[in-house]
Amino acid sequence: MNVIIVGCGNVGCTLVENLRNEKHNIVIVDKEEEKIREVTDEQDVLGVVGDGVSYQTLLEAGIEHTDLLIAVTNSDEQNLLCCVMAKRSGRFCRTIARVRNPIYNTEISYLRRELGLALIINPELIASAEIARHFQYPDKVRVDTFTRGHIELLHLTVEEGSVLVGMAVRNIQSRFKCKVLICMIQRGRKAFVPGYDDTIEVGDDLVISATPSDANIFFRKTGIFKHPPRSAMIIGGGTVGFYLAKRLTEVGIRTKIIEIDESRCVFLNEQIPKATVIHGDGGDERLLLREGIGGVESFAALTGIDEENVLLTLFAKRVSHAKTNVKLRRLNYSNAVGNIQLDQVVFPSLLTADYITKYARTMSHMSDGNIENVFQLEHGRARAFEFFIRESNAVTGIPISQLNLKKDLIIASITRDEKVIIPTGREEIKVGDNVLVLSVKGQFEDINQILEA
Repeated sequence: MNVIIVGCGNVGCTLVENLRNEKHNIVIVDKEEEKIREVTDEQDVLGVVGDGVSYQTLLEAGIEHTDLLIAVTNSDEQNLLCCVMAKRSGRFCRTIARVRNPIYNTEISYLRRELGLALIINPELIASAEIARHFQYPDKVRVDTFTRGHIELLHLTVEEGSVLVGMAVRNIQSRFKCKVLICMIQRGRKAFVPGYDDTIEVGDDLVISATPSDANIFFRKTGIFKHPPRSAMIIGGGTVGFYLAKRLTEVGIRTKIIEIDESRCVFLNEQIPKATVIHGDGGDERLLLREGIGGVESFAALTGIDEENVLLTLFAKRVSHAKTNVKLRRLNYSNAVGNIQLDQVVFPSLLTADYITKYARTMSHMSDGNIENVFQLEHGRARAFEFFIRESNAVTGIPISQLNLKKDLIIASITRDEKVIIPTGREEIKVGDNVLVLSVKGQFEDINQILEA
């Protein structure tokens, strides 16, 4: 594919390397000539010095022959405008915008639909979801994330003595009072979509779709997570800390945020009333001890200083038994921290670049349908398909239970206006929805193909 990347920051440079390795033709655009020179000297790509919102700059970059434009500058508004300019270039070109401001987070579906964007991605939201999963779920549960982190597929093995053994799939939700959907069972070498009357056996590998809060309830009531975390301490109330605290409090984890900026503390207090917000220096060990770091079960260092985050995490590991997580911005630290005993390290820019790379990989093998991504599941025995519904079609406006779906597939989730719906059969798919479909046998490029002819 022909790809234009606007912005030479961490995400842009990582994308250049990732997509060049996958044999795409890359043009990188940035206003700073020195940055362009560094990238083009290191990578075998073309560079254009200019503003990505300028139509003349986009023409110089080859927009008339471009399949995908990715805008990852430091300005959300510039990224969105750049994508609009690319869409109006006169040729079909998919566009991706990085949008970080939480103000836009509840409007992503609207922006995508109205501006015609293929994807809007929020690095801080993705990073916070990655940290939350590390805290929320037992180590023996594997998690795949979809729809920018909104929906999770949980993979677990049913052990001897589990309350799930012998239970019919139809009784799961009513028994545990939570909205979880058993999407797939792998039994031996066979993977299949279970019917309502199928029962769960010892040794089954289950694939379950659920929201984070319902997953928490399910794990607790089934005894899969015998000691779920009840408390968390977050150092730094920036955007990642904000998203993380919001998610943790929503699933009932007592969360304390320590933030040095007083005005930010006021904001956090107003936006996350269930969290305890402390105005103070998170790097002060005496303050941390006073606020109970020794007894917390989860700890995240999310300040804007990488070195401080590492040192605070090491201190937390020394004085507590908490699961720890550290956020780092500088990619050149990735090798250095590998020799330090840290539970989990998150690089938001790498997570973002990886997600966009997966999208580009899917796009390069698909025709112009409404499919967004394809993922292999269960060692290639099944696939997960992400669809974005841009217009009315054969699956919209009809209850799912009345759709003539092909065998061996299931609609695992619907994401509407950034809210996740776990289908029960009564729901209808609407324009603007993200739909996740799991299939054992099928290969789809358009959501209409999930229906029998």
